[in-house]
Amino acid sequence: MIDKRCPSVAEAVADIPDGATVMVGGFGASGSPIELIHALIDHGARDLTVINNNTGNGEVGLAALIGNGQVCKMICSFPRSSQSKVFPELYKQGRIELELVPQGTLAERIRAAGAGIPAFYTPTTVGTVLAEGKEVREFDGRPYVMEPWLQADFALVKCEMADPVGNLTYNKTARNFSPLMCMAARTTIVQARKLVPAGGIDPEHVVTPGIFVNRIVEVTDPVHEDLLIAAGRSYP
Repeated sequence: MIDKRCPSVAEAVADIPDGATVMVGGFGASGSPIELIHALIDHGARDLTVINNNTGNGEVGLAALIGNGQVCKMICSFPRSSQSKVFPELYKQGRIELELVPQGTLAERIRAAGAGIPAFYTPTTVGTVLAEGKEVREFDGRPYVMEPWLQADFALVKCEMADPVGNLTYNKTARNFSPLMCMAARTTIVQARKLVPAGGIDPEHVVTPGIFVNRIVEVTDPVHEDLLIAAGRSYP
């Protein structure tokens, strides 16, 4: 049995290099691995390409990583939300790149990478600027745009419960993109609210099997992005 437990969030992200592509789980504040992101800020890796559903909120978590100048490109569906202020300003100044992807296509591009499918066709962006420069083919009289898979060097994920071999469960909406990202990254790093012994999770309840997880660190009292923003907090 491979014990994948890691003693700290700092050690868990210590080998993420400059220029890495990093998937970050989370659907807005729900499921955002704040402690791992803040450890990545402390670590200092730069020129990162980050894949997430959005670009963070307030001045904590992903928004703080962007604001600290460590991200050169965002691949996401919602670059601007109700409390996002860091990314929009940097983008208007031309200091960060954006690849905009419809949400369903984003999920499928990540899933395709995990399934070993290098590309697929979708009608979602036909006739829009998002289809420019991409291959278009016709199936049953309807045009479809080819979209490539999305792979990553690392995935940062938050889960509810994990065992030492990496089997994971999630808390409701916090599940979102995380299972797909675990499959699509070469190295998956997970913060778990609770670590249980091997066999402590009913196999029928496992969402992400341990084969897709490389490191686990227990964070028993994780902070929540919305609460940090409400308190006016920023990081670092």
